[in-house]
Amino acid sequence: MKKYLIAFLSVVMVVSGRAQETYPVAGISDKRPQTYAVTGATIYRDFQTVIEKGTLVFKEGKIIAVGANVTVPPNAVVVDANGLFIYPSFIDMYGDYGLPAVKKTDRSNWRNIKPESSKKGAYGWNEAITPEVRADKLFAADEKAAAELRKLGFGAVLTHQRDVIARGSGTLVTLGSKKENEEIIKGIAAAHYSFDKGSSMQDYPSSLMGALALLRQTHYDAQWYRAAKDNTEYNISLDAWNHLQPLPQIIEALDWLTLLRADKLGDAMGVQFMIKTTGDEYKRLDEVKATRAPLLVPVNFPEAYDVENPFDALQLTLADMKHWELAPTNAAMLHGAGIEFAFTADGMKDKKSFLINIRKAIQHGLPETAALKALTYTPAKLINALDKTGSLEKDRLANFIITSGKIFDKETRILENWVQGNKFVIDNTHLENIDGIYLLEFSGNQLELTIEGSPFKTKASVMLDTVKTDVQFSRNANNVTLAFNFSKDKKVTQVVRLAGVIEKEHWSGKGQLHDGAWTDWTARYEKPLEKKDEKKEEKKDSIPDVGKIIYPFVAYGYEEAPRAETVLIKNATVWTNEKEGILQNADVLLKNGKIAAFGKNLSDKVAQVIDGTGKHVTSGIIDEHSHIAISRGVNEGSHASTAEVSIGDVVNSEDINIYRQLAGGVVAAQLLHGSANPIGGQSALIKLRWGFPPEKMKFENAPPFIKFALGENVKRSNWEQPFLRYPQTRMGVEQVYVDFFTRAREYEKKQKDYSALSKKEKANTPPPRRDLEMETILQILNNERFITCHSYVQSEIVMLMRVAEQFGFRVNTFTHILEGYKVADKMKAHGVHASSFADWWAYKYEVIDAIPYNAALLTEAGVTTAINSDDAEMGRRLNHEAAKSVKYGGMSEEEAWKMVTLNPAIMLRVEHRTGSIKAGKDADVVVWSDNPLSVYAKAEMTFVDGIRFFDLEKDKQLRQSIADERARLIQKLLAAKKAGEKTQKAGSAVEKIWHCDD
Repeated sequence: MKKYLIAFLSVVMVVSGRAQETYPVAGISDKRPQTYAVTGATIYRDFQTVIEKGTLVFKEGKIIAVGANVTVPPNAVVVDANGLFIYPSFIDMYGDYGLPAVKKTDRSNWRNIKPESSKKGAYGWNEAITPEVRADKLFAADEKAAAELRKLGFGAVLTHQRDVIARGSGTLVTLGSKKENEEIIKGIAAAHYSFDKGSSMQDYPSSLMGALALLRQTHYDAQWYRAAKDNTEYNISLDAWNHLQPLPQIIEALDWLTLLRADKLGDAMGVQFMIKTTGDEYKRLDEVKATRAPLLVPVNFPEAYDVENPFDALQLTLADMKHWELAPTNAAMLHGAGIEFAFTADGMKDKKSFLINIRKAIQHGLPETAALKALTYTPAKLINALDKTGSLEKDRLANFIITSGKIFDKETRILENWVQGNKFVIDNTHLENIDGIYLLEFSGNQLELTIEGSPFKTKASVMLDTVKTDVQFSRNANNVTLAFNFSKDKKVTQVVRLAGVIEKEHWSGKGQLHDGAWTDWTARYEKPLEKKDEKKEEKKDSIPDVGKIIYPFVAYGYEEAPRAETVLIKNATVWTNEKEGILQNADVLLKNGKIAAFGKNLSDKVAQVIDGTGKHVTSGIIDEHSHIAISRGVNEGSHASTAEVSIGDVVNSEDINIYRQLAGGVVAAQLLHGSANPIGGQSALIKLRWGFPPEKMKFENAPPFIKFALGENVKRSNWEQPFLRYPQTRMGVEQVYVDFFTRAREYEKKQKDYSALSKKEKANTPPPRRDLEMETILQILNNERFITCHSYVQSEIVMLMRVAEQFGFRVNTFTHILEGYKVADKMKAHGVHASSFADWWAYKYEVIDAIPYNAALLTEAGVTTAINSDDAEMGRRLNHEAAKSVKYGGMSEEEAWKMVTLNPAIMLRVEHRTGSIKAGKDADVVVWSDNPLSVYAKAEMTFVDGIRFFDLEKDKQLRQSIADERARLIQKLLAAKKAGEKTQKAGSAVEKIWHCDD
């Protein structure tokens, strides 16, 4: 019989790795560096090079030679690995092995939050930025944790402190569980970042856009610090940041949306991030590929949902069910797209499922060579450690695993994991192959016993004469049990149960017959199994069928993105918002994304003709004040001014409210920062291009805006909180504006003064620091960015206009503006626009004087006025909100309609592109079933740039396809549970709908 392994002396194991040269020897020196040769195995030298019957020679933790014709050194300890497989040990690029647990913090209690850093020392101002943290200084070998990782096949880990936003440096360590000096193979190996401020109890940042802005500003601060270091403050954090920049830069993303945001941040910083993902990149493969970012991909596939109770199934979104089905395809799709990636065990509840899930990814189309590459070569390459690990070549570390078969075969087990030449036994229960024909004897009976299969999955049968009977067979190391039905001379069938031990080719033990009698038994090896002449083709499992990806990856998504059409709408009532007014029985031609023409008796040979008889055609609704389609926070309310943050960084293209509002005739929306501070963040103007990624939703070349706010939300004087953020009064709000505008002018002067210096003078003068907050505020002063201001009380409305005039600019828009009717004359003189609610009042004291005539009175005074939603639900009904001014203010229908179409386009400074039916403008057009101001009107079709993003008839088809897809997935989930898969309780996270004061 073949031996698979030979046992090593434990003393040899201790001295085989590298020694700590700088440590004193206690007692007698014992230097016995031993050479080892593992022979006869199938060796995967790297992910694509296989050596049959190969030999691996190593000494003092490093490989000396590997190949098929390697001469075994005469003094080597030989390991017979005949029939086994050897692979490079795996590398996990994203772990926290050996590092202290992060202190949990409770931010639910406002009293724990602090406005400034309390960290002692010459560090940076924000406790979430800690580039000075070094994992190599925190690292402590942990045998228990190392053993768990070794069982999975890992030999090395890039470990880092999983806390705060700028996390410092990671260190590359092996899993030998020896002295830290021996385990660390690359002390400062990478720089790590995230968007989670972790244990920091500082209030800033409180949103995702704040985290992005903080990283961006820190980058510029570090550049300035490097240039001005000898002439400015000493800053440990910025110094450390600069020292980390030549290293691989790794950032953790929260989903594919944040992956794209991280890459955009890297572009601004001049950095190509490696991005640790969440495994949902398949949802936007083209956009992910365009980043060119290497990815660190987890395989924490979601467990099947338990939907046996029909009511539980109702708790699941279509997106969650589809992700359960499609997550295992992610790696295959990344590979097919040519995207570089490495696997990580991060995020797995049960890390024992790591290899199981890798195999699952292979079943779903990932080539085995690609899987092995992602576990070995690619992580070593990304961390610049190919000279040490990632393959089995001369002078590399002797980090390898010995397996019973091909690593990705279901029955294969990892037998041993060698780390720096030190052996760790993972599975020693099956050391010998026992297949063959045996003579089984018990109680005077002789049967032919057949054993076949691998040591880990054995089939057994007995034969008496010509009758073959299957045997229930189990084995634990050299202990075996057999149970089978036995019928001699076709008499009464009896159950025989035998237990015993294997001793080479002879088995023996005790057994029990059906009548309870005990018997001795033996089994003696007779001959090997007969080899079959025909070559059995290796059966490969077919790739499982899965549903299609939809864009966006939520209900009502498209399998293929819709495209612009040539459409001719005939014989409709057309609301032009132009001098032509409302036309009866008119036509509108949409072509190449534009309104090509409107009028009577139009024709186009290739156009799809839509009968508009009895229908109304308008330009699409524009919502001047919206908070839909925003990820992870609408307010960065931590400081009185957060002008540096941008909603444009966190546009969420997957928000179902986009589709719902298209169904209400909305084609564009300004996504505004909330109203938590006097100077909020930069806004984003988007078109509701349902299914497009975030950057392609943005209104091209739209003038930039910013959110300001007045009133109760800003001064917070009635809030319960542990610290008082300035301002606390309406007087203080005014002072904030004056102060920041003054500072922005001073900032501008510094920049100009430095630019005016000669080259020689600049060499001796520290450059001014780039300040993104001041740059943004300066844009306001220079009429390059425009203000939309949350407002209620007349005194504050007038105050901000006077401050603006003092600094030489004009406020663009007052939003809410519920006391605008009181100061309409002053607003007209200032040149500011008004974006109001139709009839909201009495929801807080400062709107006690709100009236439903406000919009009509402002319009009558000559102020360009719009009606906005500020609410995801009301955004679907802005046509009804506009109609209220017809009722309350006696406004004409045409003027009322302009308040949700042309007027918001004017105040957003895009009226040359949209807001009316005019040749050459964007084809942002809605077909209504009735007068758009009627409560009975339905948006039957909504076109954005000539693309039909909503169609009432198509919507009916989508509803049916959603029902069909849900039914299919529910049946698949039920089948998964029946097949024994682990399940989880059904339920989906509730999507947050943001409001001004959130």
